[in-house]
Amino acid sequence: MSKRGSENPGPNFPEINRAALQRLPELVARWLPDGRLLGNEWVARNPNRTDQRPGSFKINLTSGKWADFATGDAGGDVISLAAYLAGLRQGEAARRLADMLGVRHGS
Repeated sequence: MSKRGSENPGPNFPEINRAALQRLPELVARWLPDGRLLGNEWVARNPNRTDQRPGSFKINLTSGKWADFATGDAGGDVISLAAYLAGLRQGEAARRLADMLGVRHGS
């Protein structure tokens, strides 16, 4: 009997995040089309709440860190952003993001 980890290692989070970070401007423009570039941040309305205008929801395009300063929701990478926006668990968001980017993800 083999161990699950050796056959099905799951998503390679660092590799997926690296690939996503390289295409983050394109991704946020797709996910948050009403946003705008302000310095090295994408500023948009948070689609997960009744957010009337952009300002408190920001994504750093250099690091991938994001936050909604009105609610305290935040994350440290592109996978967590994808999970938050789509209402998914991190593993599923990583797999979907890997598929979108053409990155091999292990499972």
